[in-house]
Amino acid sequence: MTSMSREQQVSTVFVQVADSLIDDFDLIEFLEGLCAHCVSLLDVSAVGILLANEKGLLHTIAASDQNTHLLELFAIQHDEGPCLDCYRAGDARINIDLHDPVANENWPAFADQARRSGFQTSHVFPLRLRDRAVGAMNLFHTGRQSLTPQDASLAQALADVATIAILQQRDLGQEQLEKTQLQRALSSRIVIEQAKGILAERWNATPDAAYDALRTYARARRLRISDCARHIIDQTLDTDEIPHV
Repeated sequence: MTSMSREQQVSTVFVQVADSLIDDFDLIEFLEGLCAHCVSLLDVSAVGILLANEKGLLHTIAASDQNTHLLELFAIQHDEGPCLDCYRAGDARINIDLHDPVANENWPAFADQARRSGFQTSHVFPLRLRDRAVGAMNLFHTGRQSLTPQDASLAQALADVATIAILQQRDLGQEQLEKTQLQRALSSRIVIEQAKGILAERWNATPDAAYDALRTYARARRLRISDCARHIIDQTLDTDEIPHV
């Protein structure tokens, strides 16, 4: 099977966001897939997406891998990092050298942890709703590659696509509905993380492997991952039915 061209991958993303307008759209799977598309399209090593709740506090909503998910949690817990600054200022920033003295002065704990996680460079883009940010997307390189202006434009477009999918482009003028949709997305992420932890512990597997198995099971049955995760937590789904390595 031949791999998709860059243009085909971009088209796929926009077809998927069009599907987000239907009621049974699986938001978390879409955002995880968007992270994977970003890795491929932008030639980066990892991607994380953060989303703010109704109080303006950031949470990790999606990541390309568990290592990046944990790094984003670290940033939130220590209240520092380019992703948090991006959300607060609403501005994109590219080619951040995590060895640079300025980065180490601004985010000492985050820069150190990012390097320990194997990353050398970061780029951040806001998830924008009109004139404000509702989250941020963080790209990471294990090397010191620069992001071209063209790739930076595409990255911002993909961050905007994530915002559209989260809010489903319906009645965006109603602030309360926006908050409800944002909170629903965060709640789904929390449920999935809990189920992923249950599976990983029961199978003595990595969280990434547990998530892949859960996603494969849900896809095969055309179910939302968050629904399967809730069934695991409330014990109405026998985890022995989920194939795993």
